Amino acid sequence: MVDADRLKASWGLVAAHGEQVPLFFYSRLFLAHPEVRELFPIAMASQRDKLVRALGAVVSNVDNLDAVVPYLRRLGADHRKFGALREHYPAVGDALLATLAHFSGPAWTPEVAADWETAYGIVAQVMADAADEAAHVTPAWWDGTVVDHRRIGIDLAVLTVVPHTRLDYRPGHSITVSSPLRPRLWRAYSPANAPREDNSIELHVRLVDAGLVSTALVDLTRPGDVLRLGPPIDDNLVLRDNDRPVLMLAGGTGFAPMKALIEQLARRPRPTHLFWGAETTDALYDLPGLRHFEAGNDWFRFTGCVRAGYPEPGIQVGNPVEVALRYGHTVGVDAYVCGPPGMVSAARSGLVESGVDPACIYFDQYGDEEK
Repeated sequence: MVDADRLKASWGLVAAHGEQVPLFFYSRLFLAHPEVRELFPIAMASQRDKLVRALGAVVSNVDNLDAVVPYLRRLGADHRKFGALREHYPAVGDALLATLAHFSGPAWTPEVAADWETAYGIVAQVMADAADEAAHVTPAWWDGTVVDHRRIGIDLAVLTVVPHTRLDYRPGHSITVSSPLRPRLWRAYSPANAPREDNSIELHVRLVDAGLVSTALVDLTRPGDVLRLGPPIDDNLVLRDNDRPVLMLAGGTGFAPMKALIEQLARRPRPTHLFWGAETTDALYDLPGLRHFEAGNDWFRFTGCVRAGYPEPGIQVGNPVEVALRYGHTVGVDAYVCGPPGMVSAARSGLVESGVDPACIYFDQYGDEEK
């Protein structure tokens, strides 16, 4: 049995060392087990952050592991795209325990070591079992051909990719994408369309500062190129099956999953209002399409939100949160939010203050993951 309080205290002590923790872990892992190095990207900066986030998620739920099991199962199934196998988990566990012992100092007691061994054993078992089960159902990844690459302005591209075999997902899901120009680097993007008969997937990709994958996809990818697509992840924005009105708040390319949800809602309409924010009207890159759709569907309303400029029909000055709250009509809605972290945080607090049930706010945010 794991002592949850003791494990949390141990992690707090280790996590205080910041970036040194993942640096030590991966150095130990690759030196002791060089055979696993090929599973990881050449550039390890984002991978180091993922380790700390994953450990934090597990430790914060260690007193209720059932709550974190779905997360671990998705992680295990998704790790197949890296080539991770059940036999690799002991090497990771060895490096993890050595790292924890190193940064714990005198606080690393036999009891703490036993807690971590037990916790990691559970994590490894859940992830490996999920990977084995997924292997009987779906590929580890899908290859897909880029059939269209449309550049919008200097920092955005809309790609249409056709997987070579059927890739099933639900509107609101994310999929991870890797380019052969950036081997073993993956970034999450939300399809901007509901599943189609021709299996094509539309991706909205904005250049991110120092973003290796986004740079490859926006600047260097051309029709005919083949990308690698990972299994669907993140159920946060999947449409809930009810008849409640829908409020959508999107910032930038956070519009992509909303577009997919709107396509799904068109098959079974319910009152929906999308507030989409950008710096200027020109940056609302699907404005003509949204206006055309709104004109033909009385259940759907769209309001553009810009930081700079002047109000005009259908366009308001302000961020999506501010504009939506000015409109009111938030009580009784299901709210779906996607955008930069600051916008998502402001939306959640503002919606709760306006009377929206916190359990009815579904959100996802992009940032380091280049979503």
